[in-house]
Amino acid sequence: MLFEDTYKEINESSEGFFKDRGSKFIAHSFLVKNEEEIKEHLQELRKKYYDARHHCYSWVLNPDKLAYRINDDGEPSGSAGRPIYGQLQSYDLTNILVVVIRYFGGTKLGIPGLINAYKTATKDALDNAQINTLYVKDVYKVTFQYPDMNIVMKILKDEELAQFDQDFGIDCKLNFAVRKLESERVFEKFKKIHTLSIKYVKTI
Repeated sequence: MLFEDTYKEINESSEGFFKDRGSKFIAHSFLVKNEEEIKEHLQELRKKYYDARHHCYSWVLNPDKLAYRINDDGEPSGSAGRPIYGQLQSYDLTNILVVVIRYFGGTKLGIPGLINAYKTATKDALDNAQINTLYVKDVYKVTFQYPDMNIVMKILKDEELAQFDQDFGIDCKLNFAVRKLESERVFEKFKKIHTLSIKYVKTI
């Protein structure tokens, strides 16, 4: 399959914890949909853990996972944000922010120790999260006349398609969402009915 039309998200926030030679690593994971939400979570955590030495994080957005960021927040380069991001990749997650807060315990852990700590704290948070598999979907708008109502409804029922924004005025209009993998086949099914029009709206 050329296009992967599934993606994974956590269901809700979760926490994880790791301790090494006095240093505490507190991990928080959040379901996020945009950078504004990410900013809000980071601000809240900085207020809550105002006395912590580091707030290291990584986030990934969108089904294609192309938008992501890694931040070491003062830890040696590659020792914090990257191991957090590595766990997000390992669990194949998107629309997620993981922040690991470190309270320094007085003993330096070295690069390998830091990598292990940030990775393990993140893994603990993700192990405590419920993960859902979702589908990338195409949304279409169908416009038709009343005589075609039954055939349109039959296709929607047979294909188990979610419909919304119905408007049964002079012209009948409705939107439906279909899994990306099935999109072209369902589109062609509607196109065969010459008395209606179908238009692609967006991908969600």
